[in-house]
Amino acid sequence: MGLGLLTSRTLKSSRILHSQYSRFRPIVTKPKLQSPDASSAAAAAPQPETTPSPPKKPVGGARIHFTNPDDVIEVFVDGFPVKIPKGMTVLQACEIAGVDIPRFCYHSRLSIAGNCRMCLVEVEKSPKPVASCAMPALPGMKIKTDTPLAKKAREGVMEFLLMNHPLDCPICDQGGECDLQDQSMAFGSDRGRFTEMKRSVVDKNLGPLVKTVMTRCIQCTRCVRFATEVAGVQDLGMLGRGSGEEIGTYVEKLMTSELSGNVIDICPVGALTSKPFAFKARNWELKGTETIDVTDAVGSNIRIDSRGPEVMRILPRLNEDINEEWISDKTRFCYDGLKRQRLNDPMIRGADGRFKAVSWRDALAVVAEVALHVKPEEIVGIAGQLSDAESMMALKDLLNRMGSNNVWCEGTGTNPSADLRYRYLMNSSIAGLEKADVFLLVGTQPRYEAAMINARIRKTVRASNAKVGYIGPPADFNYDYQHLGVGPKTLLEIAEGRHSFCSAILNAKNPAIIVGSGLFEREDKDAIFYAAETIAKNGNVIRPDWNGFNVLLLSAAQAAALDLGLVPESSSSIESAKFLYIMGADDVNLDKVPADAFVVYQGHHGDRSVYRANVILPSAAYSEKEGTYENTEGRTQQTLPAVPTVGDARDDWKIIRALSEVSRICLPYDTLLSLRSRMRTVAPNLLHVDEIEPATFGPSLSIDCTQEINLTPFKAAVENFYMTNSVTRASKIMAQCSAMLLKE
Repeated sequence: MGLGLLTSRTLKSSRILHSQYSRFRPIVTKPKLQSPDASSAAAAAPQPETTPSPPKKPVGGARIHFTNPDDVIEVFVDGFPVKIPKGMTVLQACEIAGVDIPRFCYHSRLSIAGNCRMCLVEVEKSPKPVASCAMPALPGMKIKTDTPLAKKAREGVMEFLLMNHPLDCPICDQGGECDLQDQSMAFGSDRGRFTEMKRSVVDKNLGPLVKTVMTRCIQCTRCVRFATEVAGVQDLGMLGRGSGEEIGTYVEKLMTSELSGNVIDICPVGALTSKPFAFKARNWELKGTETIDVTDAVGSNIRIDSRGPEVMRILPRLNEDINEEWISDKTRFCYDGLKRQRLNDPMIRGADGRFKAVSWRDALAVVAEVALHVKPEEIVGIAGQLSDAESMMALKDLLNRMGSNNVWCEGTGTNPSADLRYRYLMNSSIAGLEKADVFLLVGTQPRYEAAMINARIRKTVRASNAKVGYIGPPADFNYDYQHLGVGPKTLLEIAEGRHSFCSAILNAKNPAIIVGSGLFEREDKDAIFYAAETIAKNGNVIRPDWNGFNVLLLSAAQAAALDLGLVPESSSSIESAKFLYIMGADDVNLDKVPADAFVVYQGHHGDRSVYRANVILPSAAYSEKEGTYENTEGRTQQTLPAVPTVGDARDDWKIIRALSEVSRICLPYDTLLSLRSRMRTVAPNLLHVDEIEPATFGPSLSIDCTQEINLTPFKAAVENFYMTNSVTRASKIMAQCSAMLLKE
């Protein structure tokens, strides 16, 4: 007992001594780091010659293109010569040299702020370290990134940044992918000297998508610059001065931009995180799958992060030609719709009107028996807006073998023009829109139909002061534009040269016309397209070096459907249909379908068309299958499966292949490769992945149109940005956005 009491007293006294002396923690620093003079004296002392290491590769695979050889300058980064174009900053020169400079406020797609001071480097003949993100590189400049002075400066900046930063890392959603964590480990000190009270900031309510913990904010202003420059909304700003400085909204207001989720990616700390993803998973628990988005016709490159059978979040992937490194909120947050209202098993509607789950054999047998007893001209197939090219090819082959040519894709209209590809493609390409100096938007609202294309237009307007003319219903664009009119009357005036906007098109170097595919549903669409082509001919819109005639599609399946020839034989075929095969088409009007028609619904969600179905065949969603899609510019891309299918669902083309075998009209392919070989005979461009097949012919082949234009004003093609397909309509997050943000 005495020995135990003595031991406890000894431990207690040691704790008291430790607590007394813990207030005076010494900062141990190397002698050469104590003053700049000491470092310069150490540098001036003769040192043994060392063999320089070989040049490094550029950071992030950075590449430079010299448009003019006279604009090339040479700088020296850590002793290595680097050739760069004039106008580059010191930080960019270091990246080309393969040296990664730490930074918080700098972002390559935003304006330069220079307020975090983390990117300090030493430049020869400069009295003190310079901010490399804001300093232009000059010829012969000698940059030193690894000197004691630069290290000491970064260590001091990091100590100031961590002074008021809370110790939230164990509970912060940014943990594991936080720039502040990484750079603190790499460039920070092992202890801090701040002993006062840390400041705290009240959290802001930015809406249902972005969660804020503003005490973690380091005032890098990336979110402010993104909202102002890229998203085009003045919702965020810097308030206060000194220690009271904070980021927020000037008035109590939600962030209403369709690109607001991107502030989560660009925030270097945990101040702005995903509200739906909060406390769901750690990033090292997730499996990333690189695929593409199909909620619109842009085909944004995304990464689906999953854990087990569940999609946990969606992040953007870098693709300079399509979405750069941004994605829309609909693309980012619709993932919870992939697990709601899903169809799990094949079902048949009984005599009492209720659905009953059956086996695949029984469901396919019922469908095959009905199809074989229907006249070929009474068989109709409709592909949905999320359908991949393989399934549409299989559906077309199946109906053709049954003797029917009445198959089309929703959104293309009842009589689409599939012979001339320029009439349904964005011929200037998405990245090519940046070369335009005048835009004429006809019946389209890119901000809601294709948010990433609207971001390109805004980028062009800001960079080159391009003029934008708009014909359509009143709209809220996030850039300056002229509202020329609401309907075809204004379009005719421009085509005939009687409108004031004609001079802007004639004087433009690269004019661009963007026609909305919502006009496909109009009966006078041929006359409208003819008027737009007349403007293109008169305004020199189409030349050997420039094609500015564009059509902005609405859905991911439209371009591939028209390339594959999904064109109905009769515009009124649905009114006389006795056997209707719906493959994920939930936005088609079924009011004209006869009451005695047999309807088969093949899809992944129990959406609108399910209520009219007699048989339901469950299929895989885009995150669960490998499929080919063609975006609005004609670029072919492929999805990859990120999670397993739900229940007893199957890939669309496999269901159609099995049905053909049960119907005794077996299709000649049973693998994905053989199906794509069949696609090669119809549309070979669909097999050239990540390539654009330009339209061969232009308006010179179009014949004169005798159809009269209906002067009815254009309508908005998208009424609710957050609910445009079966996945987004099943999403709880999208429902919250629709309820809260559309009221703003």
